[in-house]
Amino acid sequence: MDTRQLKTLVAITTYRTFSKAADIVGLTPSAVSQQIQALESELNVKIFERASRPPSLTTEGRQVLELAKEILHLEENTIAGLKGRKMSGTIRLGTVRTSALNLLPQAVVAMHDKYPALKINLRVGFSSSMISDVASGRLDAAVVAEHVSLPPQLRWSPFLHEPLWIIAPETVTERDPIHLLGSYPFVRFATNVPLSNLIDTEISRLGVVTLDVAEIDTIGAIVTCVRQGLGISVVPHSAVQSPDADRVVKLPFGNPHITRRIGIVERINAPRGEVIERLHALLADLCGEYGVWRE
Repeated sequence: MDTRQLKTLVAITTYRTFSKAADIVGLTPSAVSQQIQALESELNVKIFERASRPPSLTTEGRQVLELAKEILHLEENTIAGLKGRKMSGTIRLGTVRTSALNLLPQAVVAMHDKYPALKINLRVGFSSSMISDVASGRLDAAVVAEHVSLPPQLRWSPFLHEPLWIIAPETVTERDPIHLLGSYPFVRFATNVPLSNLIDTEISRLGVVTLDVAEIDTIGAIVTCVRQGLGISVVPHSAVQSPDADRVVKLPFGNPHITRRIGIVERINAPRGEVIERLHALLADLCGEYGVWRE
């Protein structure tokens, strides 16, 4: 396969038309069409349904597109490494929604400012799929919570070790955590992620029956609901670091105080290891007193 054909394929799917893709890759529309025809002939598949406008990918075409992206990503990073430009190229990074909240966007912006030749493609998903994609090479790394087990080819390095807090509206005067959990309306973090399971497990261990008033699947929305007086909840420390943080009451959650860890999962001897290491250091620094540095 000619990588020029693969770049043309990606351009077509990105810009939706053969003519626009031709402008991007510096060819005529007829040359673009010839490249795709040659690729289809080599692979013996039909990549596009040309009868539709804009042309749409066939099932086989979607598979070829994923393969094309993998090959081009490998080519880009190999060339960058051979030329000693390890802080260039593209790194594909995954994250779950609850991971470090606003820390990761801050880190991505800081990495771009410091290494302008480096591009970071960010994808949000569930931790199980993120880990699977790192193992298979579809992602270079992912930001996920601590897991019980990982495939042997992966390693997980924490950059954040933070406490969890019971939060309540500023008008609440109760200061006993157990009584607060059992007697005030409770906004439950309801989603299948490690943080939610950690909170539910500790509430159960404490023997508390909560008075659920809402189930919400994003931490930011939970903090807003508590601030507006809907009820109380449990959130990680990083969720209450906004300028409005003084508008909620914070009490330690759990006995002893429960904490959670967030880190980066990557393949052992990952080709973009130096980039990932610098991203880890930046994230740890942004976490302040709760940052964890690599040993």
